[in-house]
Amino acid sequence: MGATTLITVAPTGAESAKADVPALPVTLEELVQTAKECEAAGAAIVHVHIRDDDARPTLDPSRLRDTVRALREGTGLIVQLSTGGAVTDPYEDRLAVLDAEPDMCSLTCGTVNFGDDVFMNPWPFMVELYQRTQEREVVPEFELFDLGHIAALNRLLDKHGLPYGGHVHCDLVMGVPGGMPGDARTLVAAVEALPDGATWSATGVGRTSLPVLFAALSAGGHLRVGMEDTLTLAKGTPVTANVQLVERAAAAAALARRPSMPAPDARALLGIKRR
Repeated sequence: MGATTLITVAPTGAESAKADVPALPVTLEELVQTAKECEAAGAAIVHVHIRDDDARPTLDPSRLRDTVRALREGTGLIVQLSTGGAVTDPYEDRLAVLDAEPDMCSLTCGTVNFGDDVFMNPWPFMVELYQRTQEREVVPEFELFDLGHIAALNRLLDKHGLPYGGHVHCDLVMGVPGGMPGDARTLVAAVEALPDGATWSATGVGRTSLPVLFAALSAGGHLRVGMEDTLTLAKGTPVTANVQLVERAAAAAALARRPSMPAPDARALLGIKRR
């Protein structure tokens, strides 16, 4: 496999309101159309949060199953469901996300202050979620919001072995108020602490999106972009579609001589089960 860049798009999230961000894809039709556009622009993974009929975050099991099915029918993207949901979702609902049989899921390796809220991920929950991913043959992406989360990831792997597929892939989520800052120095420190052989992407939230993107590319990492994480292309210039962020990431990767990784190559890298 040549030097390529795995691009993940996170189109919706659970924080922004549709009333405040009209371009946010919240219906199933909007999400599938967004995924198609982003796949054509170079994305290989779609990181999915869903909304209910009132555009509020939900972990409704039937909606999750319908979403996974529709994305598989409409795209070739790797479908990664969020097990974080909204910060208010109970642990039981977050564990049940795996019942929708996604290709991947997020697995956050510790509790973090999240703006004015607290995103709870205590050790027993992490272990139960991880063991379920192994049993269900779902590949986890380890979400790391702080350097201490990397220590927890190493502990998890030491105690419970490798994930399904045999490969460790992480996402450094940077720039969240309460988590690690989105700068090159912190990114390098985080990468140096990752398990041997792990691959990683980086997410810069808000105004850190471009600094983190360039730092990740220069350090040999992969990228996550999307309206879950940033709503502006530049100061005063709102994002009008997720595909703009994917196109910008793909263009930067091409300039770095590491063009976008096709989804089939990403499936092979990550050990995704054929479903």
